[in-house]
Amino acid sequence: MTELLVKLFIKNPENTGDHKVRTAYGNLACVVSILCNVLLFAGKFLVGTLFGSVAITADAMNNLSDASSNVVSLLGFRLGAKPADDEHPYGHARYEYIAGLGVSVMILVIGVELLKESFLKVLHPTPVTFSYLTIAVLAASIAVKLWMSVFNRSIGGRIHSETLLATAAEARNDVISTSAVLAATLVTHFSGIDRIDGLMGLGVAVFILWSGIGLVRDTISPLLGAAPDPQLIEYIEKKAMSYPGVLGIHDLMVHDYGPGNQLVSFHIELPADSDVMKSHDLIDSIEKDFLVNDHLIATIHFDPVVTDDPHIKELRDFVKEKLAEIEPEANIHDLRIVPGPTHTNVIFDCAVPADLLAAKDHRANKIPAELRKAVSEKWPDHFCVIRLEPIYAKIN
Repeated sequence: MTELLVKLFIKNPENTGDHKVRTAYGNLACVVSILCNVLLFAGKFLVGTLFGSVAITADAMNNLSDASSNVVSLLGFRLGAKPADDEHPYGHARYEYIAGLGVSVMILVIGVELLKESFLKVLHPTPVTFSYLTIAVLAASIAVKLWMSVFNRSIGGRIHSETLLATAAEARNDVISTSAVLAATLVTHFSGIDRIDGLMGLGVAVFILWSGIGLVRDTISPLLGAAPDPQLIEYIEKKAMSYPGVLGIHDLMVHDYGPGNQLVSFHIELPADSDVMKSHDLIDSIEKDFLVNDHLIATIHFDPVVTDDPHIKELRDFVKEKLAEIEPEANIHDLRIVPGPTHTNVIFDCAVPADLLAAKDHRANKIPAELRKAVSEKWPDHFCVIRLEPIYAKIN
């Protein structure tokens, strides 16, 4: 079914790097999800109202909230596809994140209302009329939600959309909640305990609230500047290091302006004695490679590294070894020496995890002290001048 829908509604489906194709995929997934959720809501709401089941009605409202979230996601895809303009030169792709946040708030509101209604049903239980139609509707709902989970996961994976992958996870969770409602309906019928229906309604409401809180956290995170995907960092590092003459990279930053709209900047280490024009040409080639093949706008800074001085190499290796013992996740770069008549300055940057810099016990400040001590013990006339900085992306 997924392949048939893609074939019918997506032009050039294999070109997922194209913003138009990506938007078409997003629109398709959202429209299909809206239709499925509206049908599920109508069926469950009708059955829940006719037979007096607050659990089924609560599950119906859950489907309505899903449909509402799909509408907002659709708007997010549409608005996010708007081209860049003078006021927003980096595009509008973050609309998708904002849409996700709006959806999350809507889910929380619906969850609170359902919690109130279910709590009253627990306090004042009313008989629930059993019907095989109820069982059939709930069973059909489970089947539809299973398909929606697979469908959204497939589309989300193709276009690398966190929104659709979250929708897939939400559909999978709905399978669990609807299965719980089905179980409650059967238990209530065979046990005669009407309060079970209200209790299960409470459970569904709590589940909706829990999902909403998780979605709020997930959608706020990229807006605040979440750490980049480790797989993306590893890919960028491997691609840069694959070019001849590249000794290493550091100060890697990924600037996320929405799905499919990322800017990358980093420093690249090249031999100090290499021809500057050749080094510049190499950097241009790497930037073009990222832009053409990965749709990443890369800005690369050239850092010359002295490779023919044995003492600098010994110093660099020694400091790296000691730093690994003190803080394994930290790293150094831009090491150079400035000899003087009485002492030699060893100057370098030390990148440490951001949480160390923010720690109240000032753990990060202990790192320079220990490095200075280690270097001065081996070379008494050497003094380390160290600049601490946060790690924006963890590089191996």
